[in-house]
Amino acid sequence: MPIRKPILALLAASLGLAPTAAARAQPVVVELFQSQGCSSCPPADANLNAIADRPDVLALSFAVTYWDNLGWRDTFASPQFTARQYAYARGLRHPNVATPQIVINGRHDLVGTDRRELDAAINAAGQPAGAALAIAGGSVSIAAGSAPARGADVWLVRYDPRVQLVAIRRGENGGKTLPHRDIVRQFVRLGGWFGAARSFPLPHGGGPGLKSAILVQTADGGPILAAAKL
Repeated sequence: MPIRKPILALLAASLGLAPTAAARAQPVVVELFQSQGCSSCPPADANLNAIADRPDVLALSFAVTYWDNLGWRDTFASPQFTARQYAYARGLRHPNVATPQIVINGRHDLVGTDRRELDAAINAAGQPAGAALAIAGGSVSIAAGSAPARGADVWLVRYDPRVQLVAIRRGENGGKTLPHRDIVRQFVRLGGWFGAARSFPLPHGGGPGLKSAILVQTADGGPILAAAKL
């Protein structure tokens, strides 16, 4: 059952925190796995770009590496992001990975090239539920609660909300200039949560122009339990 605003506000008060991220509705987490070398990805990129400014959505674009040996090396790709997609493949019981792929709240996935299908999936998803999250004073706090048997990871995500125009010179998209938004630049594990109340300091830095978010997620590509934009 989604955690409602009054409960989150009471949590913030009990922790002595200002009702910032805790008092707002949690966004639906929409993660796109894509590559500049994938000819099927531009429509999914465009759909993610189109929802990037929605306040009820945390849109994140993860560039994967397994297209890099086919003519064009993705300028944003990281092996860590490829590993995240493989973790989702295990969690969602898929035999392999493919691009494009959109994962919503760590629970459901779709290709992401059909805008109406994407909008319907976001509307049906609801807020992440399963952990009470508060952010204030340079730290993130998670209240005591019922944690998954495997525990949960607490992630700091730093992403670039600006439009990034990339001229592709080779590969399947050679000759095109592709726009990207909300490209993930850093994905940092702050620690684990196993049910007891915990707080984590938020590291400084991240680079100019980047935005940040927090995810509390069941270990190894499981459901997202809480999310907040900073």
